[in-house]
Amino acid sequence: MSSQPTGGSRVSLKDVKKAFGSNVVLQGIDLEIPAGQFVSIVGKSGCGKSTLLRLMIGLDSVTAGVLDAPALKEQAARIVFQEPRLLPWASVKDNVAVGLGEGQSGKAADQQAAAILDEVGLKGREGLWPSQLSGGMRQRVALARALVSQPTLLALDEPLGALDALTRIDMQALLEGVWQDLGFTALMVTHDVGEAVALGDRVILIDHGQVVLDLPVNLPRPRKRGTPEFAALEGQILDKLFGDDPRAREAH
Repeated sequence: MSSQPTGGSRVSLKDVKKAFGSNVVLQGIDLEIPAGQFVSIVGKSGCGKSTLLRLMIGLDSVTAGVLDAPALKEQAARIVFQEPRLLPWASVKDNVAVGLGEGQSGKAADQQAAAILDEVGLKGREGLWPSQLSGGMRQRVALARALVSQPTLLALDEPLGALDALTRIDMQALLEGVWQDLGFTALMVTHDVGEAVALGDRVILIDHGQVVLDLPVNLPRPRKRGTPEFAALEGQILDKLFGDDPRAREAH
C-alpha cells in the first residue's frame, strides 16, 4: 500500500441539540472524539444516529450547543454512503479523481488516484467502468474517492449495508486496514452491532436522540468474532438497546 498517512482530526460536541421545527431529533449530546479514533455509532431506526453523523461531518448545523471539528474548517472531511454513487460514464480512475475537486487534473491527479486505488486493493482496475465491477468493488471505488483528497475526518453512513455477508466481512477488514494505514478519524453509523464492535475503538449507542451508552472496545486487532470477550461487548450493547426482548436481540 502506497498512500501516506494523513493523521486524524478531533471532534468535540458540548450539549448539542438538533431540531427540525418542533421535532427535537438530538439533545444533550456531549462527546469528545480524539484524533485518529474509530467510532461506531449504533441505534434503532429513527433514533438520530445519521443526524448526528451529518452534524459531525458538516452536512447540517446544530440548533444549540457547540460543535468543534477542525476538519470542517480545513475542508478535510469526507463521507461514504451506503450506495457507491459512481458516475456510470466515468472510469474507475476518473470516478476517484472526482474526489480531488475542481482544478486538479493531469499527471499529479492520476498519481494520487492510482495510489489510493492501490490502498483499497484495486491496482490495475483503473480503466474499468462501474458496470464491470461487483458491489464490493464499487464500494471500494467510493471509499477511494472519499480518501483521495487525504481527509482527516471520514464519515461512513452504513457503507457496507448493501453488501452480502461474505463481501461485508472482507470490506470490514479492508476498511480497518486503510484506517490503520492512513490514520484518519473514522465515524461509522451501522445497524450491525457485531460490525460496530469489530471496527470501533468505542461504540456509541443513540436512543431517542440521546447518548445512552459510550462503550470502549479494548480488544486487540484484528478482532475475532465468537470469542467470549467479543460476545460480552455485543451483549452489553444489545441489552441496553432491547432490554429483555429476546426476539429483538436475535434479529441483531
